[in-house]
Amino acid sequence: MRLVQTLFLSLLVGVIFNNTVSAQHSYKIAKLKYGGGGDWYANKTSMPNLIKFCNQNLRMNLFPEEDIVEPGSPDLFSYPFIHLTGHGNVLFSDSEARNLRKYLIAGGFLHLDDNYGLDKFIRREMKKVFPELEFVEVPFNHPVYHQKFNFTNGLPKVHEHDSKAPQGFGLFWQGRLVCFYSYECDLGNGWEDQSVYNDPEELRQQALRMGANLVQYALTVNQ
Repeated sequence: MRLVQTLFLSLLVGVIFNNTVSAQHSYKIAKLKYGGGGDWYANKTSMPNLIKFCNQNLRMNLFPEEDIVEPGSPDLFSYPFIHLTGHGNVLFSDSEARNLRKYLIAGGFLHLDDNYGLDKFIRREMKKVFPELEFVEVPFNHPVYHQKFNFTNGLPKVHEHDSKAPQGFGLFWQGRLVCFYSYECDLGNGWEDQSVYNDPEELRQQALRMGANLVQYALTVNQ
């Protein structure tokens, strides 16, 4: 509990002292800028669209644009929800891995979204963060699938790559889901502007609903 309180004190301090946050917005969420050469910046329109969806449908009062934060930055503790995506290499230094670990243990939440090609790199790097933990498939009855929106069969399938079913994996610290990894799903692609992939609107809405569940879970599980 003291660790959780530490994170939320950090969130409060971050909101008070970050003069880019307007008084009417409760939180900012962020995209993780990692090293290694992978395209951490992928899916340009996804996060603003997810934020807009959360604000309209869950009344979250999130700042309308995502921040960019590096894994070793003390600013990491200013965000209740961090999103990481890309297709290629990911590399955390030892100090970055330690900082990410502190952030997640203290109550933070990390969403990893495989944009195809991320899997072997992110599994390797998250072992630096939690060497004692293994990714396990999150059961369909877990609360992350049953926030504002119910996903009784788990993640929606947005784009096809290797004819595999979408899977949601998690890292659990002392029983708490601290990291959710959407695999073979392309969830973030579903948050993009409709014109980017011309996906059916209902599929986009499913992706946005699942994304909103993740944000809602991150904002409420520690309260």
